[in-house]
Amino acid sequence: MKKGVLKSGKLLLSGGLVALALCIWSFSDDLFQISKNLEVFASLYKEVNLNYVDDINSAKMIKAGADAMLDGLDPYTEFVPESEIEDYKLHYVSTQYGGIGASIFSRNNKVYVSGVFEGFPAQKADIRPGDQIEKINNIVLDGKNSDQVSALLKGSKGAIVKLLVKRDGDAKDVEKDLVRDEIKQPNVSYHGMVDGNIGYIKLDRFLENSADEVTSALVDLKKNNPNGIILDLRSNGGGILQEAVKIVNLFVQKDVEVVSQKGKIREKNYTYKTVVAPLAPDLPLVVLTNARSASASEIVAGALQDLDRAIIIGQRSYGKGLVQQTFPLAYNSLVKITIAKYYVPSGRCIQEIDYAHRKDDGSVVKVADSLMHEFKTRNGRSVYDGSGIYPDIFIKPEKFANVTQTLIGKLLLFDYATKYRAAHVKMEDPRSFKLSDAEYEDFVKYLSDKNYTYNTTSEKVLDALKTEATKEKQFDQIQTEYDVLKSKLLNSKKNDLQIHKAEIKQALEIEIASRYYYDKGRYEANFKYDIELARAIKTMQDKNQIAAILKGDGAYKVIGKPVLAAMPDKKADAKEKDTKNDQ
Repeated sequence: MKKGVLKSGKLLLSGGLVALALCIWSFSDDLFQISKNLEVFASLYKEVNLNYVDDINSAKMIKAGADAMLDGLDPYTEFVPESEIEDYKLHYVSTQYGGIGASIFSRNNKVYVSGVFEGFPAQKADIRPGDQIEKINNIVLDGKNSDQVSALLKGSKGAIVKLLVKRDGDAKDVEKDLVRDEIKQPNVSYHGMVDGNIGYIKLDRFLENSADEVTSALVDLKKNNPNGIILDLRSNGGGILQEAVKIVNLFVQKDVEVVSQKGKIREKNYTYKTVVAPLAPDLPLVVLTNARSASASEIVAGALQDLDRAIIIGQRSYGKGLVQQTFPLAYNSLVKITIAKYYVPSGRCIQEIDYAHRKDDGSVVKVADSLMHEFKTRNGRSVYDGSGIYPDIFIKPEKFANVTQTLIGKLLLFDYATKYRAAHVKMEDPRSFKLSDAEYEDFVKYLSDKNYTYNTTSEKVLDALKTEATKEKQFDQIQTEYDVLKSKLLNSKKNDLQIHKAEIKQALEIEIASRYYYDKGRYEANFKYDIELARAIKTMQDKNQIAAILKGDGAYKVIGKPVLAAMPDKKADAKEKDTKNDQ
């Protein structure tokens, strides 16, 4: 018996040595391939730089090469050279910089103010949206692009910035001296009370201190003894994962799993749990999402849905279930790499695009409905992976008509708001502000000599018909009917300003309100039009519906089931595989 055991032990030892040898060989081969490819790349770069007929921008070439190398992975893995580090930090880490607190845009080679931040130098100096900036520190801005102008406005805190400003209606240009301040755009752009004594928090991003800002907003709202909280994550593209975990912790008890990340390297696999007692464990909670709610927004919405802690209202979220980490490189550059996928408490990963399996032409594909799996929330509701967070209550998204989109895109609403602000010194209350019919007619007259041509969907279809009929040499046979339809559509377009009056007024009122009350005005003027917010308030006021949704009663038992036949249960799949392995 002992001899057999010893023999078996030798076999095990031998097998272990073989495995170790294979591992070492594989590791050595990887190192060789890396070394080989780096040498080839360095040689290529050197020879091209030395021998190419024209001068080469070396930094630009390296950036192009790095971008091309990473392009086949996913859009979130990226190389950031030293020259772009500050912009990267503003986008992904913190929106803090030295400046005057104004955003700008270029039009017809001129530079205009598009918005100002309340409480910062531009607003305090009465710089307004629509103002033209002609010079910065005596540098003429004609022909300069937005990046060049931004570079002149930003800089060290405390430095003086001299602006020459032109405003429509003023006889003379005005020179203003502003002192740069530390500009920090908030993550929470608005919080306040809405109808039904319900607290509302608009979170725009998950950068540094976003959880602290949500906490401060929640503490402030709790002073009103609210009947519930609405957390608005619509169009929030995400940010720092840990901030998302902290925000979930405001509403969920201590030591509860929020999200886990799993990747190729075991050391980077991690499960994030709540770590402190919650600030509002029992307040009814609604989270608003839309198709542009992504990443950290989906962690918050998904975790709160899986834990049956909040009701999600709106549209299906974006579907980004990937985690990135930054790694420093030489000469102050860095690379951001997708290192893992994340999984919300039910175990589902909501990543929608499969970047690992592309088509032959390199295009990406979505996870097929037939490959989605069913998971269960804490209360047993069915949820699905592979396609974002589906809301408990779906609201069909509203879309502006072509005429409204054109008026916005051609800045005609923006320009009229500038004109309105110049003629009206103050606005009493953005929540109750409404343009009168007479004021709307004034806006229509304002448009009488403006160019806002656009094509309706019907016109595009009609033009396509003409193109195809012409190709087939049949247009002559239908031209009479075509001309009649074309004429009718043109006559219909003349009435678009009246047909779509309600939504044009809505967009115009919001733009005007922002001229007096900035972000606060924009949000409060829109409250009366926001159908998702209205549904959230209505739901919050119905305790029976809240209970039914979170328990999964009736139609609320299944959330966002794929269109095809019932999907297999992932746990059942795993059990079946284990059984086959045992056999």
